Amino acid sequence: MTTNTTVRVEVWPVSADRAGLWLLSGSDAWRSAPIQQDRDPHSTVEAILSDHGILTDVKLLHSTSWRVDSLHATSWRAEDDSVILTYLAVIGCSDFVHENWPTATPISPAVAEAVGKAIPVDAADAPLPRYIDVLLHGLRHLRFLLYTDSSARNALCDTWRGHLAAFEPALAGMYDHERGEKPIMLPDTSALQRQ
Repeated sequence: MTTNTTVRVEVWPVSADRAGLWLLSGSDAWRSAPIQQDRDPHSTVEAILSDHGILTDVKLLHSTSWRVDSLHATSWRAEDDSVILTYLAVIGCSDFVHENWPTATPISPAVAEAVGKAIPVDAADAPLPRYIDVLLHGLRHLRFLLYTDSSARNALCDTWRGHLAAFEPALAGMYDHERGEKPIMLPDTSALQRQ
């Protein structure tokens, strides 16, 4: 019997304090069950955030990527491949994130260096991102929004902007395993960041 591919969402809730950026959900995103026809992805993400008591603290909610997640189909039947829509939720800054989120995990560019490059694939093959690749891509996406989206830029406090400065918005090179070069980066576009 053939079944249809389902659509699910995942949300990576990230906050900032003076020490750095923190993944509030610990070591992974929060994910939904398959989205029903009477729901939409955005309201499903809002419901997940509400279930965790932080919807009212969200300053920016942005979809950063999508993928077919058969590689990680562990929380549901292995034959139930899903399209995963990824959202990053920016949670308001606080003085000390661990006061309210003791299991939050620190996030920095050092994590990218520690885990190494993404799983290599041929040019015509679908990428196989690890969860850490998805999160780091989302943070780089936020950094890019500082250059291109005034509403996102206005939603991010100075603490966020300072920590995002370390996440260069990589345009290419994530899968360049042969040459070992760094990804192609945007030039200095600080003039584009209007305060």
